[in-house]
Amino acid sequence: MTIPAAAWRGMTLGGYFALFALLIVWYGWLSPSSGLPTFFVLLVLGTPLLLPLRGLLHGRRYTYQWSLFLALAYLTHGIVEAYGTPDDRFYAGLEILFALTWLIAAIGYVRSLGARKATSTGV
Repeated sequence: MTIPAAAWRGMTLGGYFALFALLIVWYGWLSPSSGLPTFFVLLVLGTPLLLPLRGLLHGRRYTYQWSLFLALAYLTHGIVEAYGTPDDRFYAGLEILFALTWLIAAIGYVRSLGARKATSTGV
């Protein structure tokens, strides 16, 4: 049984928007940085997430492909935070979960588009 592209796309967007909301809530209210201004932290962590927004919403395959690099960056950030900041391990675990959801679902979406393209051309 294969999962349709629309389901993969929905899971990708769910992981993406959940990660975006988590970062805002985490660094804005729940555990703001003591060494840096909150605005700066949110700017540095949130701005890269705005780059693929339009392409993800429109279902563009190329955007889903390159946004995987961003998902990997946030996955790495979550792992580093989980290891380095014991007080924020729960939030870092959520970041890891949402980044993995985005990563795996985007790969599924790109693969399902490729499979659909291959079957429609007769290859």
